[in-house]
Amino acid sequence: MDRYALTIPLGLPFPEQRRVIKRLPELGYTDVWTGEVSAWDAFTPLAFASEWAPSLRLGTAVASAFSRGPAIMAQTAASMAVAAPGRFALGVGASSDIITERWNAQPFDRPFSRTRDLVRFLKAAFTGEKVTQKYDTFEINGFRLGLVPEEPPPVLVAALRERMLNLGGTEADGVILNWLSATDVAKVAPLVHEGRNDKEIVCRIFVCPCGESEDARQKAREFINAYLNVGVYADYQRWLGRGDALAPMQAKWAAGDRRGALAEVPEEVVSDLIVLGTADQCRAHIQRYVENGVTTPMLAIMPFGVDLEQAIELLAPQPTAVAR
Repeated sequence: MDRYALTIPLGLPFPEQRRVIKRLPELGYTDVWTGEVSAWDAFTPLAFASEWAPSLRLGTAVASAFSRGPAIMAQTAASMAVAAPGRFALGVGASSDIITERWNAQPFDRPFSRTRDLVRFLKAAFTGEKVTQKYDTFEINGFRLGLVPEEPPPVLVAALRERMLNLGGTEADGVILNWLSATDVAKVAPLVHEGRNDKEIVCRIFVCPCGESEDARQKAREFINAYLNVGVYADYQRWLGRGDALAPMQAKWAAGDRRGALAEVPEEVVSDLIVLGTADQCRAHIQRYVENGVTTPMLAIMPFGVDLEQAIELLAPQPTAVAR
């Protein structure tokens, strides 16, 4: 595979991250991508990583289409693109109703349209031309980006179902996938390539090289229970075909029975959505994502009973002995 990415920031004290991130290229990692929930923002960790490991490609996975205004999003992305020429990719997405409405006090209204309009605006803004345009979900009057990257960053879309997948393949430069199995990729990749076959497909893959640890499987169940009861992800899993399997868990959760919901997490869903096993088994599983259409596997290492730095080395495409 040409690209092999890691999700940052890492679950380490901040001073230790520099040492680990500096080593990623020698281990075979080509990219680092961030998320944005309730801790770090999507851009600051990339700014540090751009200095610590200047060969790494940097990406947001993702910056919310709602929590920043269109002009601020363009300015922030342009700043990263100028700081890391040719090495930055902007991933944007609708996020969720919880993050948008409860935490950022913004209405979670027409998420597809908002994301589509943001993509269109960003593509126009990165040209350096003045933008005066009434989009469906916002209006821009006379904005001109004052810091125009020599190489505009590619814009990717966080995609769950058909319309977002198609948007990533037609108007954006690709998609960022999340919470799906290697088999599911074969279903969604053709929807991206209805636009063109050269689109990038980034996929965050939750992985833990923990062997046969039952404790790790239990932690994975807890993780699934926390996420797949959120509306957008619950709908997504139904679309992927897991509606019947997840219905008992979601019914208990809706009734306020969190412990009961946890007990209903199906084992086959754990095996589908969380990559567990030995390091060799995990790498083979990740390869199946690539074979089914992922161009950039992005590992989100879950340190369930395994040392994070050791896991990074064990899962590297060219693993090295752990040195302490």
